[in-house]
Amino acid sequence: MTPKWRELADKLAGQIKAGEYGPGAQLPHIRDLVDAGEGSKSTVHAAYKALEAEGLVTSSRGHGTVVRQQVPLKRLGIARYDKAKWRDGDEVAFIADRVASGRTYRRNEQTQTVSLVEAPPSVAAAHGLSEGAEVYARARLVKEGEQPTHTLTSYYRPEHVEGTRLVDPTPGPAGRGGGFRVLYDAGYEIDHMKEEIFARAATSGEVRTLQLPPGEPVVELHRTTYTADGTVVEFAIGVHAASRFAWEYDFKVPDSAREAEAEAE
Repeated sequence: MTPKWRELADKLAGQIKAGEYGPGAQLPHIRDLVDAGEGSKSTVHAAYKALEAEGLVTSSRGHGTVVRQQVPLKRLGIARYDKAKWRDGDEVAFIADRVASGRTYRRNEQTQTVSLVEAPPSVAAAHGLSEGAEVYARARLVKEGEQPTHTLTSYYRPEHVEGTRLVDPTPGPAGRGGGFRVLYDAGYEIDHMKEEIFARAATSGEVRTLQLPPGEPVVELHRTTYTADGTVVEFAIGVHAASRFAWEYDFKVPDSAREAEAEAE
């Protein structure tokens, strides 16, 4: 016999998938379902926990049980860094993702803290600094509405950003065009990047910060940004809720053999 909590979970899952409860909608309070005869408090609680484990809802203190956004954001690859977006316009990377996904945004959905810290080993190695050298850490939390999507902490050499908007903790991007525009105006035009991504289990702190359902992994991003002469002007570490992004890359396929032949001629 199917447990009562499973029957209720399946019923609510069907209503969510049918659109009766849309993304961002709050499910009824447990007491309301108990009063409606859907089961005991423990039955409804178990049903909600099952829906959370299945990735259909999130639960948090103060917000109740809310239906998750089922269509992930496009997390653009190369296209999100197009210079025309941030140098000539005001479409910083997280906004470029929202535009490509057809989603609305507010600039203050990015908050940040800025501090001068000792460079962790990976940061020191990326910047070619001795371990313990001071760097600026610009830590951002990005949300879509009330739901966090990812964190991103960029590390900069002080001599590159001292006195610029990149060390201003005001919520939102660092002015028009964001951080890459600040570096450009300071004489550090970005030229190429290296991105490394890998999935892993979330830490307890990340579960709280990103409001993750039980068992959801995160995707960690390491981004190294260079000028044309190879100077590293940013090393960033991002932590993304795995189910909230679809990573998209569109690039020209290299042909190194023909390129080598052309160079030899």
